[in-house]
Amino acid sequence: MSRRVVITGIGWITPLGFDIDSVWKKLLAADSGVARTSIFDAETFPTTFSAEVKGFDLRNFLAPADFDRHKTASRQAAFALAASRIAWDASSVAKTPNLDKTRIGIYLGGGEGPIDFHNFVAAAIDGWAYDKNGLDYQRWADVAYAQLDRTRELEQDPNMAGSHIAELFGLEGPSFNTLTACAASTQAIGEATQMIRYGDTDVMISGGCHSMIHPLGVTGFNRLTALSTRNDSCMTASRPFDRTRDGFVLGEGAGMLILEEYEHAKARGARILCEVKGYGSTADAFRITDIHEDGRGAMASMRNALADAGVSPSDIHYISAHGTGTEENDKIESKAIRGVFGDLAKKTPVSSIKSMMGHLIAAAGAVELITCVLAIRDQVLPPTSNYQNPDPNCDLDYVPNKARPSKVTTCLSNSFGFGGQNDTLIVRAL
Repeated sequence: MSRRVVITGIGWITPLGFDIDSVWKKLLAADSGVARTSIFDAETFPTTFSAEVKGFDLRNFLAPADFDRHKTASRQAAFALAASRIAWDASSVAKTPNLDKTRIGIYLGGGEGPIDFHNFVAAAIDGWAYDKNGLDYQRWADVAYAQLDRTRELEQDPNMAGSHIAELFGLEGPSFNTLTACAASTQAIGEATQMIRYGDTDVMISGGCHSMIHPLGVTGFNRLTALSTRNDSCMTASRPFDRTRDGFVLGEGAGMLILEEYEHAKARGARILCEVKGYGSTADAFRITDIHEDGRGAMASMRNALADAGVSPSDIHYISAHGTGTEENDKIESKAIRGVFGDLAKKTPVSSIKSMMGHLIAAAGAVELITCVLAIRDQVLPPTSNYQNPDPNCDLDYVPNKARPSKVTTCLSNSFGFGGQNDTLIVRAL
């Protein structure tokens, strides 16, 4: 018999802020975290705006000695460290008598890429020996460390965030990272849940982190025509399910949860936020950039999660949609929900917080699951903002523009990633 898994701590770093309750209030008020991009000069790009994390300083989250050890962390790893610190402290798990840290693991959905893109490119350009049509090692070696910000490591490996977290808390259990694009942190939480269920660990820090607001990241998404180009009204550019949607808004951040075996949490008197009841994961096996037009993978993922949780569509009070604001995603996700929920589809509230904080890529699913936890806690649903023009292909209840008080006991959260990755989680009040 598998063991039960509960959530005892949550933390996030988002474009709307860092404190759990203040960010939640902004989401319920339909505030926007979108503005002109300031991390780099994007004025010549097709998309000149994004949802940046602003005012972030790792010093505000770590003790001085800890900061000194982790000051070289990449931007996304620093977000992960801060969100983990918030969640870890909120859970009070460190106060457990005789805590066995070999039974505490890490499972993240983490991003990729050089952490100081501008200086890395400058070093590469300066180090290139054009007259030799190649890279001159000595010139590269001389220039690289003069150009690179010496307060940071050049961390390209996605697993670095997990390594920083393990060192910060002294965790000696298993540490994993998955990079399944926009589904990464939902998959990480699902797999971390399985590890606890099957007795491999008692506690897991799980979630995701990502930062792709740099010229390479924006160029890639612009070339895919995935980003909104509504430069004249960027604060309302993210409009999931709206007929005039024209792409997603790129965001960044981190979301972390403390997952814990139920008896372990109960024995130490932990404050339990809710229970992770179901997890489903599928692949479309279709195209690397497109969802299957029938939504077959998305439907299978939701059905698998419902079966794993032992609940039916009638038990779901709220769906946290992937809801990116792209033409295809929103249409096909709506179709998939209709396919799974049938006559209940139009009666089940669905919303996308990407309308307010953009798409956090590998961190999106974790942050969105946290909003499900808060919806259960406060019995209120976050809205889909900027929804003004109904689309006949998207005909569900998207909680338009205004938060809604509602009975919320069980929530379903979807994440779909490039490559045809589909992941679904179900959480329920204990």
